[in-house]
Amino acid sequence: MRHLAVTLLFASAVFGQKYTGPRPPKPDVVYLVHADNLVATDAVTVKQESKKNETQFTVDGTGATAKTPLAEPIFLIDSDKIQPQSLELYRFDVKGGHREVTMTQKRTRGGPRPLRLTVTRLDGKLYRIEADEELENGQYGLSPNGSNTVFCFEVY
Repeated sequence: MRHLAVTLLFASAVFGQKYTGPRPPKPDVVYLVHADNLVATDAVTVKQESKKNETQFTVDGTGATAKTPLAEPIFLIDSDKIQPQSLELYRFDVKGGHREVTMTQKRTRGGPRPLRLTVTRLDGKLYRIEADEELENGQYGLSPNGSNTVFCFEVY
């Protein structure tokens, strides 16, 4: 019984702690976490073009200005309008001076799929988003499901 009381006391101390790390200066912008520094991802609107059974999403330029060396990056968002649970992570292909991802109406083997994310509420509207799998070097974007806004970054 004594062990249970100590365990509960410890658990309440750990889980009751308030987040004390860096906070995003702007709401609804995804930030890369680099130790105690936050790096804003590039918030852009994708161009959408539909053909037959596929939709192509294109972002101008060959690379994002927000870069991380981390293969499993961590992000913060102070959520006002964006639902963090709706964010999806995609890898872009760089072609012809732009970044693109092509989605088919039917899920095909080897086709683009959202990469796994873990979303954790830290405090109020502050959320931590983590890539749940190792990302290869390349261009990536986080986008709320059903939105043409994308938060771009590069893993190098």
